[in-house]
Amino acid sequence: MMGAVLAGGRAKRFGGDKLLFRINGKSLLLYTLERLEQARRIDEIILVASKENAEKMEGFGYDVVVDELMVGPMGGIYTALSLGDAFLVAGDMPLLVPEFVDFIIERFEEAKKSACVPRWSNGYLEPLHAAYSGSFRDFLEKRIKSGNYAINQAIRESDACYIEIEKLPEDWRESFFNVNTRGDLRRLTRAST
Repeated sequence: MMGAVLAGGRAKRFGGDKLLFRINGKSLLLYTLERLEQARRIDEIILVASKENAEKMEGFGYDVVVDELMVGPMGGIYTALSLGDAFLVAGDMPLLVPEFVDFIIERFEEAKKSACVPRWSNGYLEPLHAAYSGSFRDFLEKRIKSGNYAINQAIRESDACYIEIEKLPEDWRESFFNVNTRGDLRRLTRAST
């Protein structure tokens, strides 16, 4: 399965291009890519970038597709799915657990649904750590055309399968950690030393 890393956000809360921010000599995005590379069920990786940062992203050595829509995560997912089924992850998730990625892809392949998304017991979804079918793109297209960019709502209205997070190994939850502020970097610094 293709791994698609969303790398086109504006990082307003961070104050700069956080994906290129270096921690212990390595860019934040590289932490995410290295973890995703370790997942056995990922055959190839692409980066989904904005027009503004596509050239910078090409420097990582992966194919880059440009999100022309720039309507948030839904646009990035829509763009990635133009290439087929994909495991989608945000570029600012440096503590990905490769075994968890493989588990989600296995469940997705078994369920044969349009998406397979981790869900917390309170109903909160993790749409940027999930597997999607290429056919889910058609479902998103209708919403995009109507100006409805709420990815969680789209997932809930589709025939998605859900992975109940609380039933999984607790250490897999670190996979959801994402960097929004410079303060969040402290956790990554501790985890990588």
